[in-house]
Parts: sequence; C-alpha cells; structure tokens
Amino acid sequence: MGIAASLGYEDGFTPADEMFAAVKRIVRAVSVPVSADLESGYGLSPTELVERVLDTGAVGCNLEDSEHHTTLRDPERQAEWLAEVRAAAGPALFINARVDTFLVGAGDPVDAIARARRYVAAGADCVYPILAPARVFHELRANIDGPLNMAARADVESVTTLARLGATRITFGPWMQRHAADATGELAGRLCRRRTT
Repeated sequence: MGIAASLGYEDGFTPADEMFAAVKRIVRAVSVPVSADLESGYGLSPTELVERVLDTGAVGCNLEDSEHHTTLRDPERQAEWLAEVRAAAGPALFINARVDTFLVGAGDPVDAIARARRYVAAGADCVYPILAPARVFHELRANIDGPLNMAARADVESVTTLARLGATRITFGPWMQRHAADATGELAGRLCRRRTT
C-alpha cells in the first residue's frame, strides 16, 4: 500500500513493472533483507514471478489469495499455484501466503485455518491472516502449523501484544507509511500557520 501510494496508485493496482522497479530500488538502498508485497502475482506464471522477484534482489514475498482485495480465490487452486511458486523458487525465496478471509471473506476463522493449512502444505514458509481480530488469534495459532504473520500498528504495545499472542512474524503494512505521511502533514500545517501569522 505504501509503494502504491508513493507511485500514485490505489492499493492493489500498481502495474507489475513499476512495482518490481520500486522493489529493486529499495533493495539497492537498504542493508537488510527485503520482502516484497506482490499482490496476487500480477497474473504472471510462477516461473516468471520468481525470476522477477529474485532479479530485484528481494529474498521474500507476500502473495495474496484475493483479487484486487475484492474476491477470494479458490483455496485449492491457490494452494496449487503456491506449490508451483515454491517449486520454481526452491529455497531461494521466503513465501508469505496471505489469507484474506478477514479482509474480503466472511471472517470465518475455520475458513482462514483451512486456507492456511493448505498453503503451508503447498510449501508456504509463513501464513498471514490479514486483519484477523485479536479474539480469534489464539484459535488461529493453535490450529496453524508453522510461522504466523500478523499486522501491528506503529506502536510498541501492538508489537508486544502480538508477540505475546504467538506471532512469529510481524508486519506493519501501511502503518509506517501512514504515520510518516501524517507527521509530514502535521509539520506542513505548522509551517503554513507560522507563515501566515
């Protein structure tokens, strides 16, 4: 979402070429491993997707199981696709399989668990039930093997809470970008007020 906003696109609608170019610039600019949010794969074949991710220098990727954040994909077909991505990548890429049940589905934890189990069995290194409410987190943790990714707000308490609940990977999603944009807007507002007084 942050990259999409910086490039002038709505979340989920950044053209693949622009996203891969942005990821490559980020990889070049930082000294830490980079994992890229690649929506639902941009319609690329698993082989082309993996080649393009690895060409950026990224070591991981998020892959969603919905289309443009509106419609859930069939979980069996998504698992088959993830297995093909895993086969194409081998151990070279960390695959974080996003589960969008709580974003665009009915919000049923049973569905989220079933999807997550399929994706882990297909070779995903981690699953990410985005927007899962805290009240179902224990149920998810108890029924999903392997690393579980959850989203934190841009504050220490949020990270501490998720770690205590069993999150093994924590994502900030758009919160850091929104926090920075809000801070910049606040500063700009103060500068404008100072100029007019």
